[in-house]
Formats: sequence, C-alpha cells, structure tokens
Amino acid sequence: MKTIIKNGMVVSPAETYEADILIDGEQIRCIGRNLADEEARVINAAGKYVIPGAVDVHTHMDLQAGSSRAVDDFYDGTVAAACGGTTSIVDHMAFGPKGCDLHHQLAEYHRLADGKAVIDYGFHGVAQHVDRGILDELEAMAEDGVPSIKVYLTYDFRLNDAEAFQILKRMKELGGVTAFHCENHDIVEYCRRTCVETGRTGPIYHAKSRPNLAESEAVARVLSLARLAGDAPVYIVHLSCKESLEAVRDARRKGQKNIFVETCPQYLTLTEEKYLDPDGLKYVMSPPLRTASDCEALWEGLACGDIQVVGTDHCPFNFHKEKQLGKDDFTKCPNGAPGVEERVPLLFSEGVLKNRISLNRFVETVCANPARIYGLYPQKGILQPGADGDLVILDPTAEWTITHDKMHSAVDYTAYEGMAVKGKIDLVMQRGRIVAENGAFTGERGAGRFIHRKCYGAE
Repeated sequence: MKTIIKNGMVVSPAETYEADILIDGEQIRCIGRNLADEEARVINAAGKYVIPGAVDVHTHMDLQAGSSRAVDDFYDGTVAAACGGTTSIVDHMAFGPKGCDLHHQLAEYHRLADGKAVIDYGFHGVAQHVDRGILDELEAMAEDGVPSIKVYLTYDFRLNDAEAFQILKRMKELGGVTAFHCENHDIVEYCRRTCVETGRTGPIYHAKSRPNLAESEAVARVLSLARLAGDAPVYIVHLSCKESLEAVRDARRKGQKNIFVETCPQYLTLTEEKYLDPDGLKYVMSPPLRTASDCEALWEGLACGDIQVVGTDHCPFNFHKEKQLGKDDFTKCPNGAPGVEERVPLLFSEGVLKNRISLNRFVETVCANPARIYGLYPQKGILQPGADGDLVILDPTAEWTITHDKMHSAVDYTAYEGMAVKGKIDLVMQRGRIVAENGAFTGERGAGRFIHRKCYGAE
C-alpha cells in the first residue's frame, strides 16, 4: 500500500518545513512538495506537525520484580506505546535466576514478546554477575542484535566497581553501550533501614531515603570507571536531579567523551509533594520524584543538550493491588510507574509549548537520539527516504486532559491524572500501516518485529 501524508509540517532535529511524505509499502520513498500517486491513499496533515515515530529505549514490560509482576505485558504495553506515538521500544530485561547466562533472559524475553508486541521492539541485556563466560558472551549478544547491557549499582544483583569496569572495557571493544542505574546502594539501604526503625514508613520517606547525593555520587563514580575504560560509551538511565547533571557536566568539561544521559517525564513534571497525597504510593519509583528546583535544572539540561534522551522507565503496578503492599511500609511497595503513553504529548505540551525546549529538540530527544545511541538509526528515529514509514501526526492546537480512562495500559491509574495538555496525537503509523487513530488502537497483535540493533556508531 502507498500513502501520501499531505501538507504537514515535517519536523527533524535540525529543521521544520512543509512537505508531503510518500510511503511505499513499509518505507518512506520520498519527501517533497506536491507529491502525487494515483495508487496512494492521501492523508491531509495541514496545520499539523509530522514527526518520526517516537523511540522509547527504557521500558519494563512484563517485568518480574520480587513477588510482583508489571501489569503490562508486551501486548498491553505496546498498545499503550502506539497510542502515545511511540513506534519502537527497547526493553530492559528483568533479572533471571541466579548464575544464569545472558542468553537465558534473551530467550525468555523473546518468548514474552514475540507474537504479542504490536510495535517494533528490541532488548537490552542485563548483567547479574561477571566472569569470563559473561564477558565472552557479550559478543554473541551483540551478534544477536543486543549490543547494549544494563548494570545496576543497587538491588540484589548489583555489580561492584571492578565488575562494572570489566563490562565497560569489554563493551568498548565491541562497540556496545553500557547503561547504568546509578544509586549508592549502601547509603540507600542505610537510609531506608533507619526510616523503618524510627517509624517513618509513609511514601514521602521513599524520597527522603534516596537523597540526590546518593544518585550523583554513583553517577560520578560510573563516569570515572568509563573514563578509566578509555571513554567507554556509558548511558545514565533516568537521571533525576541537578547534582547528577552537574557530575555529567564536570566529566564533559574534563574532556570525557561517549557520555549519554536520559531523564524521564516524571522527573520533569512531578515533584516529591506527590508522596504526601493519599495515593502517594502511586509514585514510588527509583530514583524517586525530586523537587521543583530539580525539575527546572533538568529542563535546562534538556534544552542545552546536556541531556540527550527522554525515556519513560515504564514499569506499571496497580495502585489498588501491588502498590498496596507498601501501605504500612514504603519499602514493601514495588518500584515503578506507567508513562509510555503519556511521554510524547506531555513533553510537547510542557516542553515545546511552554518554551522550555524547541520543537526540534523535542524530536531529537524522543526520536533521533535514542535511535542513534542504541543502533536503530536511520531505520528508526528520522523521516527520510529509506527509513521505515513510522510517523506521528500531531495537532498542536487540540486541548485535552489526561485521565486514566483515556489510557490503554492495563494499569489502574495514570501518574498524570487531571493534567491539562495542549497538543494531541491524531494518527500513528508504523511501517506504513496505521496503528492508532484519534485515540483508538487500530493495529494488530504480534505485528511488531524484533529489531536487530547495530553497535554504537554503525549506520
């Protein structure tokens, strides 16, 4: 099937211009003015923005976390993503059994996603321990389309500095990217234990027990390890506070290269006051929500390019079920919140229309940069001939309010309930097929394909 998107304002990281887009089959054939083809259906996008299908490189679908499992599987979660303008995800695998190799979880995640996902998807590996076998297996993972791996500095399968350093060195040799969850485990555990021992068990103490400096110390430490590994490519997930951003800036000022930084909509738009609400458990995530001052610092970092990516860390647990495990003790509450559907309209409304970031920076951070860093580009993340026909038509004038009943996730809440938004997604296409239109999912279960990603820098 051929499709022509007519008269829209096409947005790239560098420019915005009026043009038509001809999609032939699954790919963009050409972009120009006054395009015509008798065989093509025509979609009029006059007065609207046409952006690349968004790329979310930080999701947790079907994640097992202790006794709780994320309520979105790869069907529900990718339906929500599609309706929110995201046409590709790269999912972070959960930990597997103690001592398992990397391919154990890769096989498990193919089982979970293949035949369910409605949009295209990839996976990040997860490092649970380090030995010669794991270091050797990283090459096979890259050959299997997984040239990235995540390291946790907290939780049960955290790595120590020596183990993280070995992963960084080996991934640099392979041209891969190592992602890090940065929190100082010992400080966080001490603060959590002290809170519980002194009866401070409400949701607000989730934030107080994971202070800014516990994150920024770990960020600075990881950057030092990456520098020691020869400026190995390092990706900081869900950076949440101004001190961590300063650690990144300091490393770059000293000449360190290959540093990539992600933040999330919740750290740009929500603050720790949410933990004082009666439903404060909804916002238990790690790192926690911070202060308005931190939000402002992150917007500034996004605007100037110090932060390259906005992901979501989508990891939903029901408020009325799984989250209630923490009703008497925040440490028992599963960490995570939904966000894969809300990201694109939120960032457009709160960022672009409030003059915090430019329209082009918006597209850069939700489309092009995540695709470039994680080996999906130029198949994904850009509108140009030869790229996949993944695009979003966005009406910049439409006003609406985020409510749970408008969302498509299986979870029982949205963290942004009642937030007024300007800018609404009219239509979403993936590989030339409409997968969402006017807030309704129109795609097919299992239509998503596994993305065999390239190593960093390869195009």
